[in-house]
Formats: sequence, structure tokens, C-alpha cells
Amino acid sequence: MMPAYFLLFSLGRNSFTTNTLLMKLYLVPTPVGNLADMTFRAVEVLKNADLILAEDTRTSRTVMQHYGIETPMQAYHIFNEHQTLNSVIARLKSGMTIALVTDAGTPGISDPGFLIVRECVKEGIDVECLPGATAFVPALINSGLPCDQFTFIGFLPHKKGRQTAIKALAEEHRTMIIYESPFRLVKTIEQLIEVLGEERQACVSREISKLHEENARGTLRELHTHFSSKEVKGEIVMTIAGE
Repeated sequence: MMPAYFLLFSLGRNSFTTNTLLMKLYLVPTPVGNLADMTFRAVEVLKNADLILAEDTRTSRTVMQHYGIETPMQAYHIFNEHQTLNSVIARLKSGMTIALVTDAGTPGISDPGFLIVRECVKEGIDVECLPGATAFVPALINSGLPCDQFTFIGFLPHKKGRQTAIKALAEEHRTMIIYESPFRLVKTIEQLIEVLGEERQACVSREISKLHEENARGTLRELHTHFSSKEVKGEIVMTIAGE
């Protein structure tokens, strides 16, 4: 007897699932590193959607080609989401099923997603977010810091309001999660040391789910020494102990 999961993928586009994907926005997580982290259901939804909105179609094309997904794609990112929002809503109202993906991880987490979800809710359009990959969860769990309570900060402001945002962290009792660019990592650690002290425990996770994944744990001083002596590459998630 053919396994159920094989039957699911062999049917492909226009299968029995098509009727269940009607006038709906799906938020579909994509791998943050290893392409094998894609879920069966994510592939099914992307194959059967009428349109895929992608933060960067060039990046998403790698995932689509890997899984044989031929659904048309359209760029949807922070620079055009306001301009394209009305046309996307109109397509959904016409009965189309649209899937939103970002370059990696779950849409809406420091990536486009909130604006279109809010508009769909306002217009009575069904929205469903599939469970799946997101960078901060494995970083938090791998850190060894308390994860029963935490706060997700995301990216700190690059310029205006940055110092204010960092100073506010001094009063936070929960584990803090910050996204950062590899080019700003060392400078950010220096700024955190000024506010939180060099002995504050933290973890820097990079290249999550990739071949060269690293979870560097220690005090902020130790992390500063470690990353000052090397070229930093990859997406960065910082996990910092609360007060």
C-alpha cells in the first residue's frame, strides 16, 4: 500500500486539496538553514496555492526548485507592501489562495507579514499560519538560559532610538532575544556591556541549522573577545540573560 505522505506529494498541484485552499492567505515558514527543515504541509500548500508572495523571489526560487514547486511568484517586501496591498486583497476576494513566504523563517517575525494579515482580518479573509521554522526558538533553547519567560526584541534601531532601546534592556528580568547583523555584532556587544555589564551571561547563535552552526555561550566580555578575533558571517540571534 502506498504510504500516505507519498500519496500527498504525488498528487501535486490541482489535487484534492485544492478545494480546501480557497480565498485564504497562508503564512508559510521556510527553512532558516537546512532545506530539509521544510515541512510536508508547507510544500503541499505552496504547490496548491494560486500565487506565492515572496520577500525575494530569487532567494525563494531556490526552495521552490528544490521541492518542485512551480506556483507563480510575486515580490512582496517592505519596500512595496503598502503599494501592492490593495491588489493582493482584491485577488484574495476574487477567490484566490495566496501563500506568503519570506527569505527564511516565519513571515511576520522581523519580516513582512503583519500589514497583510491585519488587512485580511479587517476584510474577513481567512488567514492561517503554518507552524515551522523560525530562528529565535532554537537559539533560545540552545542558549542554556531560562526559556520559561522571554521577550523577543527583534532588530534594535540602527540609529535613532538605539541607545534608548538598549538602556531599556537593563530593567528586563526575562531572557532577551535580539536579531543582529554580523557586521554590527561586535559593536552591539560593546554597547550592551556599557549598559548590562561585561559579566552578563549571553549566547550568540549563527548559521542556525546550517553546516557551520555555532552557539557561542559565555559572558558578554567573553563573547566580545571571541567575535573580535574572527570574521563574523551568517544571520545572528543574540540571547541575553535577564537581570
